[in-house]
Amino acid sequence: MARKYNWKTGCDVEATLSVIGGRWKPILVCHLLAGRKRFGELKRLTPNATERMITLQLRELEADGVISRHVFAEVPPRVEYEMTDYGRSLEPILVAMQDWGRSFKARRLAEEAEAQPCASVG
Repeated sequence: MARKYNWKTGCDVEATLSVIGGRWKPILVCHLLAGRKRFGELKRLTPNATERMITLQLRELEADGVISRHVFAEVPPRVEYEMTDYGRSLEPILVAMQDWGRSFKARRLAEEAEAQPCASVG
């Protein structure tokens, strides 16, 4: 793994971010909290992420014990991902992030609406 984190002396927040930090990990985890997904489903749900980035981030989440990968001996091969019990403990964190993001977006939209000049009545 390319991540560098000192497990003995590092900050606890840094430990959390080393597991779920990044642009796509929290999004992938949110999708997997809804249930088991195939790689193609995750790719469709995160259209702005490259296939390589999704693969790398899924591997890191699996290595950290957050998700599990199930390979089915079929032709063509089928791979599914799902949250582990330990990974499900991240749900309150991600729900709090989602709530904060919703509030932040609403605040910014309200600020932009206030900043728009009033239409003149003719």
